Amino acid sequence: MTPWKEIGECLISYGSVEYFFRPSFTAMSRIGTPEEIVETFYALHNDEATPRLKALAENYQAIPEHQRRFYAAYSGSDIAPAFALKWLLSSACSKASISAAMIVLTACCDRDATPLTGELVPGRTGRRAFVYRPGVMSVRDMVLIAQSLIQHGIIGKAKVRKLQRHEGSSTSSEFNAFEYISAARTHLDMSREEAEQLTMTEFQIMLAAKFPQQKGFTKEEYDSIADEYLDKKTKRLKQNKSASSL
Repeated sequence: MTPWKEIGECLISYGSVEYFFRPSFTAMSRIGTPEEIVETFYALHNDEATPRLKALAENYQAIPEHQRRFYAAYSGSDIAPAFALKWLLSSACSKASISAAMIVLTACCDRDATPLTGELVPGRTGRRAFVYRPGVMSVRDMVLIAQSLIQHGIIGKAKVRKLQRHEGSSTSSEFNAFEYISAARTHLDMSREEAEQLTMTEFQIMLAAKFPQQKGFTKEEYDSIADEYLDKKTKRLKQNKSASSL
């Protein structure tokens, strides 16, 4: 199956197996309750581990190449020392983002994604209840792909004309996928099965095509008109002041 990246679909091949990811409304509902969906989004986008990992890699690259090769011979990585990676990935901030990424990837995939994402298995020593057993994907790739999937799934990344009155800084503590499924059925005359497979990006694009002539200004259009008006007003006041002084 060919993925449509424009609406958030993704295809990952591993060996002879293809893993197809689609952040549909029904996939978002698999993440958990409406509140848990938002909590998962927060965990992915307020990740402290990723910037730390990036900074660690940048600092490591500043070390002379011969020294990095020496470390790589023992740690198996020329990106960052293995002990540093192990410490970073064991921290609480990393656990939240890794867990969230695994949940999103699993929810959006059309087959068992465990070979890619890894899994949580019961600890044998008793020191930890569960231990993360990595898959073939790096943690960084997992988090980045999961971020993209959930953005297309609950926020939407469609490049459509958005009126200023529809914009706002308010946030929500929950995402109810069924409300959007119902809205798609009502406004786009779709069956429930068809509506469930929409991503938020696709839903936004279809709505914009269905109702193209919305009256009003976008924030950018409003700001442009306001700036133009203020410029003209300033010039007019200067001209009146110059005329009165003559």
